[in-house]
Amino acid sequence: MSGYPVTETGVTVVGNPGHRRLVGFAAAAHAAGLPEPRVVPWRDVLSGAPIAFAAGPVRVDSPGEDQDVHDLLSRDGAPRDATRVEGGAVRHAALLRGLQRIRDAVDGTPGAWLVNEPDDIAVMFDKPRASALLAEAGVPVPHALTGPDTKVASYEHLRELMREERRPRVFIKPAHGSSASGVVALETSGSGRVQATTSAELVRTAGGVELFNALRIRKYRDEADVAALIDALCADRVHVESWLPKLTLDGHAVDLRVLVVAGRATHVVARASRSPMTNLHLGNARADVGAVRAAVGDEAWARAMASCVRAAGCFPRTLHVGVDLLFAVDRRRHAVGEVNAFGDLLPGVLHHGRDTWAEQVDALVRGWRPRPPERRTAPHEDRGTA
Repeated sequence: MSGYPVTETGVTVVGNPGHRRLVGFAAAAHAAGLPEPRVVPWRDVLSGAPIAFAAGPVRVDSPGEDQDVHDLLSRDGAPRDATRVEGGAVRHAALLRGLQRIRDAVDGTPGAWLVNEPDDIAVMFDKPRASALLAEAGVPVPHALTGPDTKVASYEHLRELMREERRPRVFIKPAHGSSASGVVALETSGSGRVQATTSAELVRTAGGVELFNALRIRKYRDEADVAALIDALCADRVHVESWLPKLTLDGHAVDLRVLVVAGRATHVVARASRSPMTNLHLGNARADVGAVRAAVGDEAWARAMASCVRAAGCFPRTLHVGVDLLFAVDRRRHAVGEVNAFGDLLPGVLHHGRDTWAEQVDALVRGWRPRPPERRTAPHEDRGTA
């Protein structure tokens, strides 16, 4: 690892040139007196074009929100509809190949080192693996009906699992999805009624069923539609977990995005929704973080923040981790719903006057470096309550 200070080497960023993420990070680097960040485009990484790094830290940013990059992730660079839900396994495999190219190039560059570990990114983009890793570390997570080696074959198979575990309400998540793409909140009852709440639009075509991301939450109550929806998702591998009812404030379900940087919970955003999905791009609104803290109390808040730090600690070679945290409706329990490799896009949120990118730059300037992973065996007091 380089002994040169970051103030001399600057930072190389793998990302999409011109994207707001890179613009924000560059502004933070400039404000800290660092050289202009060098950019290695994701397009080059994924297309097989030559890539080169320099001594100093290498930061891997999100490949999202770029049509060319999406097409490359979708197998062969041919134009693909970016709103399609299916194809997560193909995109994940392409991402892994890209991350390996980055790893190889960094390893071959004297003095270069990674700010976020490619293996960590891979796990955070694999929901069954991430959930199992967090649970093993004692982080409270929703009860999983599936594991890293579990394959849910169909809607009927899912209903069988739900009956066996006596879990009438579950969340179904594409194993490699993000931004609530394809997520379904499924409710069943003894009378045979079902309801699936999702942002996925079910479209029946001559070639079969297709799913599209939409910015409107839908409810499917016809079991044939629900079965078709779940079958289409299962073809691409899913993670299924128990539905833990969230804290409700003013008639809205509320959860948190907590950014952990260098082992500290820094930036927090509260998200409120009248549906089970709180993602802001679905038309939901930010809630008052102070009101959430007041509702649960300082002790429960402190325990929840400690869980976020513990979750991020499962990835000790990665500078920042976005943690999705939910408090249960009883306001005592909490659970980590997901961990996000690129969960730092929180515009306007400050911690000690620093935005999310400035917080990361500050940690690098102060000397943060990745450390070897540690084995964690001590259970968390809230483990298993979700």
